[in-house]
Amino acid sequence: MAAEILDGTATAKAIKAELTVRVAELRERGIVPGLGTVLVGSDPGSQWYVAGKHKDCAEVGIESIRRDLPEDVTQDELFAVIDELNADPACTGYIVQLPLPKHIDTDAVLERIDPAKDADGLHPTNLGRLVLRVDQPIDTPCRAPRAA
Repeated sequence: MAAEILDGTATAKAIKAELTVRVAELRERGIVPGLGTVLVGSDPGSQWYVAGKHKDCAEVGIESIRRDLPEDVTQDELFAVIDELNADPACTGYIVQLPLPKHIDTDAVLERIDPAKDADGLHPTNLGRLVLRVDQPIDTPCRAPRAA
């Protein structure tokens, strides 16, 4: 089996083109997708990742909602932001950028996310459904097939 060079730029372009069409179709039906992000602290890698999500949203027509919180945010203050996004109809899905500061209980944060709005799929319900293959088979392997 010959090695195949993957072109990530071309793949991303194709995915974004398809998403642009799908988002436009949703908008024609009155559904406006909105992706939220919650970023705690100022980790450069996390800031870069979250900024990329918002850039991607803009490119495909998805509304984006950004909530940046200081490193010393309390658990309750973070919960308040999560509750806000859970209740906000303009937010159809969101992520809480990990890792969180050590004083924040990450498990409690992930459990607080509405499973229907869990864009990362990290809520225990969603992870469990994925592991148990509830409702839908997983056809995509997590790795490349082994060479013969």
